[in-house]
Amino acid sequence: MGTHLPLNLDLPRLQQLGRHWGKALPAGAVVLIYGDLGAGKTTLVQSIGEGLGITEPIQSPTFSLIQEYLEGRIPLYHFDLYRLLPQEVRDLHPELYWQGEEVAPGIVVIEWPEYLPDLPEEYLKVELVVATPEQRRLTLSATTLHQPLLPNLLNP
Repeated sequence: MGTHLPLNLDLPRLQQLGRHWGKALPAGAVVLIYGDLGAGKTTLVQSIGEGLGITEPIQSPTFSLIQEYLEGRIPLYHFDLYRLLPQEVRDLHPELYWQGEEVAPGIVVIEWPEYLPDLPEEYLKVELVVATPEQRRLTLSATTLHQPLLPNLLNP
């Protein structure tokens, strides 16, 4: 898995990076976001949505589990798997979203992917860590097919 060194980002820079990803990521991209509560996972997803041209407010789907935003350049499918049991995650059939067969291909973003029983074959892995109250450390890595995206994603 190709990895880029961690970036230290303040909130405006994290949001700028997310907006860039919304413009640059292709349909079929899967983004797995790891990080503790308050690390900036939802902020990153909101910024990706802005970059896609989504005007609807993007909120963490903790209680609805999946939010579908279809109005942007391509669809955004936002999962929050926090506190779910493996069977509950299986019942959501997240693979239908990243396979793009039964739903329109879009960008799939999953918060708390450690709750997935099975990872997709190809994905971008984002690790967000609170470095200081104002700074986040972001590490980005990718599986084989997503590796060519890495240099562009880190240079908005």
